[in-house]
Amino acid sequence: MSDPQDLLRTLAPQVLGYLAARHGQFDACEDAVQEALVAAHRQWPVEGVPSNPRGWLITVAQRRLTDEWRSDSARRDREHAWAAAEPDRSVTDLPEAGHESDDTLTLLFLCCHPALSPSSRIALTLRAVGGLDTARIARAFLVPEATMTRRITRGKEAIRDAGAKFTLPAAVDRDERLQAVRHVLYLIFNEGYTSSGGPDLISRELSAEAIRLARVLHALLPEDPDTTGLLALMLLTDAHRDARLDPSGGLVPLTEQDRTRWDRAQIDEGTALVTAALSAGPPGPYQLQAAIAAVHAEAARAEDTDWAQIVALYRVLAHVAPNPMVTVNRAAAVAMLDGPRAGLELLATVKDDRRLAGNHRAVAVRAHLLDMAGEADAARVAYLAAARLTASVPEQRYLRGRAARSAPTGEDDHDESNDRAGRAAGI
Repeated sequence: MSDPQDLLRTLAPQVLGYLAARHGQFDACEDAVQEALVAAHRQWPVEGVPSNPRGWLITVAQRRLTDEWRSDSARRDREHAWAAAEPDRSVTDLPEAGHESDDTLTLLFLCCHPALSPSSRIALTLRAVGGLDTARIARAFLVPEATMTRRITRGKEAIRDAGAKFTLPAAVDRDERLQAVRHVLYLIFNEGYTSSGGPDLISRELSAEAIRLARVLHALLPEDPDTTGLLALMLLTDAHRDARLDPSGGLVPLTEQDRTRWDRAQIDEGTALVTAALSAGPPGPYQLQAAIAAVHAEAARAEDTDWAQIVALYRVLAHVAPNPMVTVNRAAAVAMLDGPRAGLELLATVKDDRRLAGNHRAVAVRAHLLDMAGEADAARVAYLAAARLTASVPEQRYLRGRAARSAPTGEDDHDESNDRAGRAAGI
């Protein structure tokens, strides 16, 4: 793993899970891990990544815990008891990443404890399990960093005040937590697959960690169709990863991707999973999104895409999980099937939805549909507006490039505009 930052994001939840399982006191352990991460950010670029980075982080975090306990005389006896039972070990004696004692899944459930508000569950899990810093989480939710810091702090306080233990929840409580867990894994994957900001479009380690956690969750609950659908969606989406970037790191839209570079093994696995999930009962949002991805994967060429089936699936998805972004993606698919005006009419139904305020993807889809309709000037304005709304440098370059190449109004531009609208279908 070449990028120390990606390495730290992957190791952070493993280290925290290890410490919380051994010592309890989730809030103190999380603080200690954050300090260890800060130390790694400072030292590793100068001294190099240690041979056992996970052990290094555990050692530094444990020293931080020891210092914390020594500073409070009321907890001194506990420190001595722990020290007597658990002698200090060298870094090389500590478990490597991927060790069977990895407690990341248990950490996931702890972060989704019912004592936490929904926003705190998501925010705390993204930091503790996803390894994202507070500023990045705040950008993902379009709130000030100070607001997100308060959510994370309140989450840790709620876990402490509830006396939550570092164990898997009882079966009766799992359904409630699973909804939040699945949503958080989905967000972590999306952040890895299309980074919300910065010079790189993809964080391979982050999306891989989300898939790993989804596999663990699926192994724990193999009969749960929503979890199966989530894993299928991740695999089918991630299968495009190697074809999404050109040699310069620029974004390559779906219709221009070299489909021979798609990971057929992941597509086959994802298709088998979603087929099983859809046959298990009424479909949920993850199964339906995975089914849409599977339809795209079936097309050997972009022009072979079964848009009628995709529109039908989006129609069901809009009923099962109504959401303005579902409408945005559905509008792009409708444009490919019934023409740009039909897509724009559907898109207009959510134009005043506050949940889309500042969302660059919604604006980008409108730009594509305007381009498809031959409204070059309006499309160019919308492309540039979308570029201003995203913090992702590759997406900014792509959208500005589309603005520069936006075709003039004219009948001869219809086919190229159709192609551009397809790229907005979200996939």
